[in-house]
Amino acid sequence: MTSTLERPTRAAASGPAGERQPRRLGFGQRRSAWDLKLSPYLYISPFFILFAITGLFPIAYTAVISFMDWDLVRNSGEFIGFDQYAWVLSQPKFWIALRNTFSIFLLSSVPQLILAIFIAAMLDQNIRAKTFWRMSVLVPYVMAPVAVALIFSNMFGDQYGVVNTTLQNLGLPAVPWHSDAFASHIAIATMVNFRWTGYNTLILLAAMQAIPREYYEAATVDGAGKIRQFFSITLPSLKPTLVFVIITATIGGLQIFDEPRMYDQYGTGGADNQWLTVTLWLYNVGWGEWNFGRAAALAWILFLIILAIGAINLFVTRSLVRDEGGRDPRSRRERRAQARAAKVRLEADAARLSTPRKEAGR
Repeated sequence: MTSTLERPTRAAASGPAGERQPRRLGFGQRRSAWDLKLSPYLYISPFFILFAITGLFPIAYTAVISFMDWDLVRNSGEFIGFDQYAWVLSQPKFWIALRNTFSIFLLSSVPQLILAIFIAAMLDQNIRAKTFWRMSVLVPYVMAPVAVALIFSNMFGDQYGVVNTTLQNLGLPAVPWHSDAFASHIAIATMVNFRWTGYNTLILLAAMQAIPREYYEAATVDGAGKIRQFFSITLPSLKPTLVFVIITATIGGLQIFDEPRMYDQYGTGGADNQWLTVTLWLYNVGWGEWNFGRAAALAWILFLIILAIGAINLFVTRSLVRDEGGRDPRSRRERRAQARAAKVRLEADAARLSTPRKEAGR
């Protein structure tokens, strides 16, 4: 017996107007979409949760203490407003410590970055035992800061230090490394450069190796030498890495503590505060005088100074170091609109290509 039922036409299955009805997503498909959207946030959430507990909470708690006359024994304090900040800014020792901090920061960060770029450029060449040399530059960073400070403080001793002994053997006068402020800054900056130059070198070397080699081959064909290639290809391509290195060097340089603390046996910054830094004075105020309200206010002042200097460094670095290929003249809104238009075109092309295949399958 033959069935008389007719197969429904495509128009009837699609709807009265011949348009295809939207297909409902099942639970499994919705779960896949949620997983695609939420999984990146879940993967990075442990860091932010840990940072909120160990980073943001102490920062906020320190801000609260800075407005109080805090008593550590009773674990409570009396609100006094901005009196702690006014006391810190009125102290001559704060301005001396700030001057010393910036002096040591400039004497350490600027030569350190220049030397790191130069060493990274040398290690990027085709040299023998390159792995050995790349590992060797990181050895000072692995050393304990206290050990480095003890070794260099003895090297820069006023009477029996290795440096002064060498200078006297050469017929040069000895340098008062501990009594003279500028000489002590040079000695402490030397410790910082010894420890951190290799670390920055490896970061810059990794960025240099990510630069396509075709750029250098094309420049060589055009007749550009090594120096021209370095300033025209290498430095412009290092912009994001240079921004990172400069910002981290700024933060670390303005927070210097270990080297001036271990530069002499007392750890107070010198008899006349020759190498007293802000963090060293913060430690002396907090744990030497047991005044944590003033120490918290000093910590927040230092935080604001680092934030301002970091913003200035970011602006200057973006201005001096060019983007590879130049900056896109379009605004952000124009780029987003063009990206959305390109996405719509791709979806339309995909739908056009898939329609003939479905009809052929039917």
